[in-house]
Amino acid sequence: MSTTTIRLSEELKARIARVAKEAGTTSHNFILEAIAEKAEQAEQRAAFHALADARYARFLESGESIPWEDARDYLKDRLAGKPVKRPVARTPGR
Repeated sequence: MSTTTIRLSEELKARIARVAKEAGTTSHNFILEAIAEKAEQAEQRAAFHALADARYARFLESGESIPWEDARDYLKDRLAGKPVKRPVARTPGR
């Protein structure tokens, strides 16, 4: 395992020590968990953007989409617990 040095202000160091103690862990472990959480968030955000880009490219190729009214009605019915069929994507104007 490698070592990395980070410089913390005294105020931040004290805050970390306080919240780590309240969480029942060490400052070191608290910092490691915070870094791991931040890395996970960045990876999830990148995956989300990649998925959005792929879906947008597919939309540009096909021109098919689900009209907002159909999607809204579908979601409302699902939230109400009604059995509903998924709306079908189509080219606008048809």
